Amino acid sequence: MEDKQITIIGGGITGLATAYIAAKSGKKVRVLEASKTFGGLLNTFEIGGNRLEYYYHHFFTHDAEINWLIKELGIAEKFFFQKMTMGVFRKGKIYDFNSPIDLFKFSPIKFFDKFKFGLSSLFLGKVANWEKYENIPAIDWFYKYAGKTSTDALWKPMHDVKFGPYANQIPLAWMVGRMKQRLGSRNGGDEQLGYLHGSLKTLLDALLKALIELGVELINESPVKELNIENNQLSGVVTTQSVYEGGKFVFTIPTLYLKDMVKDKAPSLFAELDAIEYFGAVCTILEMDKPLSEIYWLNIADEGFPFGGVIEQTNFIPKEKYNGKNIAYLSRYFAHNEPIAKMSNDEIEKLMLAKLGDIYPNYSREQIKKVHIFKTMTAATVCDLNFSKKVPNCKTEIKNMFLASMPHIYPDERSTNNSIRVAAETCKVLGIDSSFVPEGQSMSGKLGF
Repeated sequence: MEDKQITIIGGGITGLATAYIAAKSGKKVRVLEASKTFGGLLNTFEIGGNRLEYYYHHFFTHDAEINWLIKELGIAEKFFFQKMTMGVFRKGKIYDFNSPIDLFKFSPIKFFDKFKFGLSSLFLGKVANWEKYENIPAIDWFYKYAGKTSTDALWKPMHDVKFGPYANQIPLAWMVGRMKQRLGSRNGGDEQLGYLHGSLKTLLDALLKALIELGVELINESPVKELNIENNQLSGVVTTQSVYEGGKFVFTIPTLYLKDMVKDKAPSLFAELDAIEYFGAVCTILEMDKPLSEIYWLNIADEGFPFGGVIEQTNFIPKEKYNGKNIAYLSRYFAHNEPIAKMSNDEIEKLMLAKLGDIYPNYSREQIKKVHIFKTMTAATVCDLNFSKKVPNCKTEIKNMFLASMPHIYPDERSTNNSIRVAAETCKVLGIDSSFVPEGQSMSGKLGF
């Protein structure tokens, strides 16, 4: 039985997907979650008679892994795709940015640089091998190949607002992953994005139900406080509730929280994990009586704004699904040393709302009926130059101890789908057959396994 026992620390999508695959293969599985609820970044709250994610979510048409899981869980009829509209705010003006025609209407980019922008984007999304571009800063490459005005108008301001002090350290390899995602979800020039009726709570509820039916032990409010490591072997974990011993242990929690648990007993592993930094993220969600615009995703490419994107949920999902409320996210990533990391919710609200009128001339504070703010310190890893050298091995130097966390998403972008791919690769390392999980275009789970 000890050979079959697997204890998963962390009840986000990576941990839950790992538990599902392992339990289907006959393993005895338990999941330990520190908070009251499972789901991690999938969690939702009630708004307008429906549910909504703390942090915006959508799926791509080529996401084979999430398509598989949704069918497995019997909720395929709740899954749908919708055309997405994108825009760019630059030099005080909103531009549509959905097609080659929109690109040629985008006046901040000079004529010949528009061709460079299009060709360089196609190269990254369709041709480039990310492994060749790990030591090249994306911004430097864009200035050379995408054109100066393209980079000044789009790539540089977007990097600055998303990556802050790390903007010049982001490798082109990361952009390859990003562009492959976006271009792979286009059909006839239009980008199609997926969502679930009832929000990701539909997925989470179905997955938790399936895990219970498979005999998985789900233990919440059980943060791990100590690891029992002796003679380079992990024999158990100590939580606030109990001690769990035997079998193999898979840590899906952010390495930021794990590293201090191994500092004294595995200093080399501590040093490895300590080299990995994280971005935080804050989403300010607005409930409004009228929309800001007709655009789903607006990238902010002007300086001086406290958010990098305006994502109007009700330009993707009809407002009728939210009792007529118009809903928008103001999104912002941040480094841990930036002032916003320590701001209160009231301070964040004031900061975010102060600049909305500069984008939307018809905006008034009165149209906002309620504001919801969610902040996490571990939204994504800082993928700097040659980040592949920082990605830890899934099978650690400590016997029975395995890692499956956000660094393993690289060079792809963090997503539910890519977390499932990491879970499938983790199960392979554990000696569990996961060949039944289809592999799509995900670039995750390639390093450390």
